[in-house]
Amino acid sequence: MALRSSPLALTVLALLHYKPLHPYGMQRLIKEWGKDQVVNVGQRTSLYRTIDRLTEAGLVQVHATERDQAYPERTVYEITDEGRATARAWLDEMLATPRRDFPEFPAALSHLLMISPAEALSALERRAEQVAAILAEQDAILALNARENLDRVAGLETEYARTMTAAEHTWLLALIDDLRSATLTWTGAT
Repeated sequence: MALRSSPLALTVLALLHYKPLHPYGMQRLIKEWGKDQVVNVGQRTSLYRTIDRLTEAGLVQVHATERDQAYPERTVYEITDEGRATARAWLDEMLATPRRDFPEFPAALSHLLMISPAEALSALERRAEQVAAILAEQDAILALNARENLDRVAGLETEYARTMTAAEHTWLLALIDDLRSATLTWTGAT
């Protein structure tokens, strides 16, 4: 059975495409390069599980084991030829094929009838503030990329995320206006 793609698995293969790395180095580069905007590496265990899956599938292999007195023993991984081919195939598939995601927010919206319009308004106003803060962070990242004269391709994931965040923010503000003006109303559960 072929290994299923995932954003983290693709990211690991992409990092190893450039050079052999140990898991800590991968996690550090993911954060340094801003890839933590699109893959979750908050828990190192998910990174280790992904590396184990990639190793079992023959997509990565042990390159070396580093020993240094200042650090515990570190296993350095490298991508295999099959891993390179798989990464390219996954990348092509992920770029070309829309997938249905099931994020929390639309699921919560589908159950608004459980609460009153006033409760919904309060929650959505708080969300709009947080989304505005995310937009400011994304703008700062894009401005930094521009100041550092990075090629546009280096920040496409931030550009995309910012576009999606801006669309959500615009939609939220319109929904909040509808709730405030009672254009949208319902009888909430008690």
